[in-house]
Amino acid sequence: MESPVVPDTNIPASSTDALRCAGTVDALVSPRGGLDVLSRAEVARLRDAAAGSVLHDLLRRCALAVLTTGSTLDDARAAAALYPDFDIHIRPHDRGIKLELRGAPAQAFVDGQVIRGVAELLFAVVRDIIYVTTEIEGDPKYSFASGGGITSAVFEILRNAHILKPRSEPNLVVCWGGHSISREEYDYTKTVGYELGLRGLDICTGCGPGAMKGPMKGATIAHAKQRKSDPRYIGLTEPGIIAAESPNPIVNHLVILPDIEKRLEAFVRLGHGFIVFPGGVGTCEEILFILGLLTWPENAAEPFPLVFTGPRESAAYFERIDRFLRLVLGEDIAKRYQILVEDPAGVARAMKAGIGKVRQRRIQTQDAYFFNWSLAVPDDLQHPFEPSHAAMAALNLHRGQPIHQLAANLRRAFSGIVAGNVKEEGMKCIEREGPFEIHGDADIMQALDELLKAFVAQGRMKMSGEYKPCYRVVV
Repeated sequence: MESPVVPDTNIPASSTDALRCAGTVDALVSPRGGLDVLSRAEVARLRDAAAGSVLHDLLRRCALAVLTTGSTLDDARAAAALYPDFDIHIRPHDRGIKLELRGAPAQAFVDGQVIRGVAELLFAVVRDIIYVTTEIEGDPKYSFASGGGITSAVFEILRNAHILKPRSEPNLVVCWGGHSISREEYDYTKTVGYELGLRGLDICTGCGPGAMKGPMKGATIAHAKQRKSDPRYIGLTEPGIIAAESPNPIVNHLVILPDIEKRLEAFVRLGHGFIVFPGGVGTCEEILFILGLLTWPENAAEPFPLVFTGPRESAAYFERIDRFLRLVLGEDIAKRYQILVEDPAGVARAMKAGIGKVRQRRIQTQDAYFFNWSLAVPDDLQHPFEPSHAAMAALNLHRGQPIHQLAANLRRAFSGIVAGNVKEEGMKCIEREGPFEIHGDADIMQALDELLKAFVAQGRMKMSGEYKPCYRVVV
């Protein structure tokens, strides 16, 4: 993996030509990826929206993440400290825009020119953040107070990003897993991606390193061997995550959703099959989200191929995950997923067969291949959870509630830990008030505590540096 470039803070004044200068570059970047034809009104709206301090800070953080693509950092503040003088400004230009970069990481440039893929991802950042701010937020059609409004907003964001392909057969496999995984696990994700690619399947991940990069990397070779044209390597993220986990360089379609809940809904609306590789708390959050969906009564007839997989070295990891899920959500929960260890071709065949069932279901229900409208997403999984100390302590992690609600509340607990681990606001909250406290039934808390301790011992919480727990499980 690439190492971050240490900047030189003595940067010359900006110019219209990219200038490499001891780790940093000033540049004026031309549009890539759909922002090159704009009306004067659209340009003015972009310029005015970017003038707000909150929006400008958001653009700056997400742009820096894209410009450090391939970084092994998983701390948003560490990246900001490496490039303290970085800034970005939207400049009107010939009925369009250009991006003025100051103090940008030199690793994003080759011989004074920005890398094409980096430029595309950079304009995807601008596209999504500005679109959500100017077109989605505040429009009653996309009210975030209602489930239908949230789903409509997710659809519009994906459509605006040109992700939805109405004339394509179902072939999108969502791969979830950790950013901090072993070499054996990473190599295994590549092999699974290769087997998926040989079968003509495209890849969608959270866009970061580790298990999010490996399947894409393996698929690129298989797609090339099969002469597949226009392969899709879709990365779905949100502002708090992308600032801590830079996109991997294989992503060719990046979409930034407003928050983690809309990001998760985008995965399940887009995807046709789901694979879970080894990971940490973020991966558990994703598992609990999808199991919360699958245990919702309205989704009983929805085919949802879901496979947990890893190399033989990860067999104990999945045994622990399986025990935790059975203990907390009941034995029947194991019917919702399949565990395949050390079997990349078997995983790919299971995805291919499962997607065939998805296709038949969409035909029967007259639902779109490219967006699963029939899927019911309950309110517990749609509305954002703000992980404060009070909110984390108040989570209902007790039995005596429907399984899908317990899964949703456990998802919130893991989401809070993710925030405390890598998100700027969550980290500040922990620094001010100490670790989150998590309460619940004794057996659930004991199982949760053992699972989290195993993640820490296996190095699944953090890619670099010492991990200091942001939580305390009250057993």
